[in-house]
Amino acid sequence: MPSPESAEPRRMRADARQNVDALLDAAKDVFAESGVDAPVRTVAERAGVGVGTLYRHFPQRSDLISAVFRREMDACVDAAVEIEAAYPPGEALDRWVMRYTQFVATKRGLSAALHSGDSAYEPLAGYFSTRLVPTLSRLLESARDAGEQIAPVSPHEFLGAVADLCHSGARSSAEASGRAERMVGLLLAGLRA
Repeated sequence: MPSPESAEPRRMRADARQNVDALLDAAKDVFAESGVDAPVRTVAERAGVGVGTLYRHFPQRSDLISAVFRREMDACVDAAVEIEAAYPPGEALDRWVMRYTQFVATKRGLSAALHSGDSAYEPLAGYFSTRLVPTLSRLLESARDAGEQIAPVSPHEFLGAVADLCHSGARSSAEASGRAERMVGLLLAGLRA
């Protein structure tokens, strides 16, 4: 008989998976509109589930925030593959950086939560480094290999610069997104200067 440690994790029932997906979709939208401090009741209502269901899957607010962040980060990384298949390397780099910009610009309050010192968010820094940094590294290298004149840059620092531009001074989500895209466009132009 296998020990509990070696047993495979139980698969989630289809209805439970649907509830989790609905909660993550709702949390993403609510966080974009109102920030990560929005009432969890609002998230549950938007997802069409009870608060108890939310807490069953995400016992702490940090669990929900982390799950949304990971899911959105995974979607951003996955988008790189599609973008690389559809566009030449230099354009793929620009399009993916703008996709990353949208990811960062719509996360009102998430940066503050992630840098709050709460130990619940510590694993996300490693996740960021193992998912986003290699993606940008690959895109930069592909653009250079295709003949693009790309300045030497640390992918980690570049992603940080994009994040800084996305969180500098905009009051509304729409204002943040538009301003971030303009500023990141300038940063991309400077990468090639």
